[in-house]
Amino acid sequence: MARDFNVTHITLDGYVELEKYRFLYFVIMFTVYILIICSNTTIVCLIWIHKNLHEPMYVFIAAVLINCLLFSTVMYPKCMIDFLSDKQIISYPACLCQFYLYYCLGGSEYFLLAAMSYDRYVSICKPLQYTTIMTKRTVSVLLAVAWLLPPCEIAVSVALSAYQRLCNFTLRGIICNNSLFKLHCAASRTISIYGVFILVNVAVVPVLFILYTYTKIFVISYHSSREVRRKAAQTCLPHLLVLISFSLFCMYDVVIVRMESNLPKTAHLIMTLQVILYHPLFNPIIYGLKMTEISKHLKRLLCPAKRNQLNIKS
Repeated sequence: MARDFNVTHITLDGYVELEKYRFLYFVIMFTVYILIICSNTTIVCLIWIHKNLHEPMYVFIAAVLINCLLFSTVMYPKCMIDFLSDKQIISYPACLCQFYLYYCLGGSEYFLLAAMSYDRYVSICKPLQYTTIMTKRTVSVLLAVAWLLPPCEIAVSVALSAYQRLCNFTLRGIICNNSLFKLHCAASRTISIYGVFILVNVAVVPVLFILYTYTKIFVISYHSSREVRRKAAQTCLPHLLVLISFSLFCMYDVVIVRMESNLPKTAHLIMTLQVILYHPLFNPIIYGLKMTEISKHLKRLLCPAKRNQLNIKS
């Protein structure tokens, strides 16, 4: 395998009637990609520009949106090239690279959501200590862990897979996900055990931490004043919606791999498109509409006439 590593190509066999619908696929994918870039970038820029948004909560929101941009960039350009190509192929090293970035960014998002839940927990449950706990140093450490820990752990899995002998060169999908392991001549017990370790460490532990912090928040909010309950609902609901959305995305990914042989090709493609289409658009919509301060700045940006009228009245 080491000798053939640089010349091995994988055929992506997950497309349905590509000859007939290639331009429709391309237009849809291109349009969604542009919308993802514009929507996520707009909110990140608003957070960067306005000083009243330079708080840990908004910093973490910006980090999640940047993560979505990077995730989309890993998927969309390659898919758009495939739509217009006669052959849908990818080299084995490039497939491993896409696999690596795909799961690194997915793991990072769970850690970022966990960091956001911790920020909300401190803000609502320990308001007097918030400024001393959520310092710039704390935020920087949480961001560093979110963006460095998953890549370090997943790199081991990629290294173990890199020199596995391949007996199958057709991937039943349009992206390189866990289906890649089905191309190996023999299942590796080491890779399987390490994969479970990564799943627990990168997904299960952050989710359990998020559930714990939000349970504490809701319990304390329930026994507090109406103002505290309003603040909790206003700031925590968008994060929970994003968590649910992202967890559904992860469930799709698992189901696609586990039920691959039992799924019709069309259903397989639709589920894969669900993974890469809706979540990167869902995040900016939720944060743009549900986070009051971001929503205010968006309205001022998109409706300058109303902003000028307000300025004249004031």
